[in-house]
Amino acid sequence: MKHAVLIALGDELLSGIRHEGNCSWLAGRLTRAGWRVECMEILPDGKDSLSNHLEKWVGKTDLLVLSGGLGPTHDDCTREALSSFLKVPLETADDAYNRIIGRYPPEMQVLLGKCRDTQGTVPLGTRAVHNPEGSALGIAFEICGTKLFAFPGVPSEYRAMAEQELSGEIAPLRNGTASVLVAGWPESLLKDRLAPVLSRQELHVSILPSPGLVEIFLRGNPADVVRAEADVRLLVPGDCLPPEARSLEEAVIMGSEQRGLKLACAESCTGGLVGAALTSVPGSSAVFFGSAVCYSNTAKKSILSVSEATLDHFGAVSPQCAAEMAEGAIRVFGTDLAVSVTGIAGPEGGSAQKPVGTVWFGIAGKGRTEAVKRLFPGDRNGIRKRACMFALLCLWRKVSEKE
Repeated sequence: MKHAVLIALGDELLSGIRHEGNCSWLAGRLTRAGWRVECMEILPDGKDSLSNHLEKWVGKTDLLVLSGGLGPTHDDCTREALSSFLKVPLETADDAYNRIIGRYPPEMQVLLGKCRDTQGTVPLGTRAVHNPEGSALGIAFEICGTKLFAFPGVPSEYRAMAEQELSGEIAPLRNGTASVLVAGWPESLLKDRLAPVLSRQELHVSILPSPGLVEIFLRGNPADVVRAEADVRLLVPGDCLPPEARSLEEAVIMGSEQRGLKLACAESCTGGLVGAALTSVPGSSAVFFGSAVCYSNTAKKSILSVSEATLDHFGAVSPQCAAEMAEGAIRVFGTDLAVSVTGIAGPEGGSAQKPVGTVWFGIAGKGRTEAVKRLFPGDRNGIRKRACMFALLCLWRKVSEKE
């Protein structure tokens, strides 16, 4: 098994001002490709700390990928650290840099030309890596059996350059690995349910939770992995996404296409997040007709035909309102199924009877309407994201439901 080390640089990451996601993203891709990620580290700006870590890891790991420190400002020191480590000067990679700045309008080319001596340079003898998303060159070389890549820390640039340069390394293995996405299960309960699989010594099993989903990643002998994947799907029947779906929204769209179902949403506290998730899936227009974002009671009445009596007697955050919102979405958009979301995301607006985090979901279609309540923890953004994921889960279960 090959080994990798991933390092991100930046005081803003250590201080918590910015979230580090590049290393985590690449670690997931490498793991699915059969690599072992030995270490992920965040280092401060400045070349001394990076120089020490280069000494630590070069020659001891197969792949070393750096994130950040390649811009034109005083705290971008990655290229200087690499130059010092290799004991070679920096040189301007004119052809590579001209290719980048040639994409920009003339006035930007003038400004970027002034950065040629910083983000247009690489250590002598290394390869300048094209940046398809930004203006700073990356750097690549191999030394003492270690392949080293340095990419800018801007997530879109880092990921585009990693896909470009590491396509062979991060391609998922076709044999000996499998991934099963399980929806709607807390990690702790799923761990107990899957104990017969997790206890198998011949397998390496990773449980990777994310909002609304838990990924079970299996690695081992191909025959053992095939058996284990089948057993996981038997132990949690109905809650495993189809193999071709990599998210709940993909599963919803794929399942709707296969069954010829049309979908719609009615959203209050999520403010369009459910619709945005569904429309992020290519081809969703074939089955998803729209989302009515009705935040005020006036909008709920005028657009979705929620009755004034329901709002007066039960309130907007109630099973009655959620049900009428879902039924209203079906009428407005002319669809087969609809999900609605209405709740209290906070930080204000809660009460003893309906605390912050209370969310009602309506699911209408296939001849009946249901309402489901959840109480989500977290701040306003966290509650809204959890509500979005649960709405997608409700839709997927409704789509998958046998007639």
